[in-house]
Amino acid sequence: MKCPFCGKLETRVTNKRDSDGTVRRRRECLNGKCRKRFTTYEKMERKVIIVVKKDSRRESYKREKLTAGITKACEKRPVSYEKIEQIVNDIETKLSRKGKETKSTHIGELVMGALKKLDKVAYVRFASVYKDFKDISDFRKEIKDVAR
Repeated sequence: MKCPFCGKLETRVTNKRDSDGTVRRRRECLNGKCRKRFTTYEKMERKVIIVVKKDSRRESYKREKLTAGITKACEKRPVSYEKIEQIVNDIETKLSRKGKETKSTHIGELVMGALKKLDKVAYVRFASVYKDFKDISDFRKEIKDVAR
């Protein structure tokens, strides 16, 4: 590893921690004049996933878009950001196993399944947008299904 301060290639790892697919390494430069410490992070690179929309358009998967949709559904609910991150991580793992392309409807179903287990109100909020509810009867029907 190249020292970002002096550019020398001699460094050593003084501490290593693993957490949620990321490896954090604390390093020290072995150059006698430098001896500075710095931190590096390693994360597994995920393959590119293409999302096929309902109208057959294709676009690159965006983690931020998925996180924003789930966060909006969980607004003012007792759901921590860590739980939302875990849902997103789980969905990404499932998507990467599935193949290079996935339908947006598949992603929506995965989100609804996760939210249904986590928070019923967040689930109904997400479902109302995802299923494009037209009137109050759509809400009643969904709430009745969730209550079972």
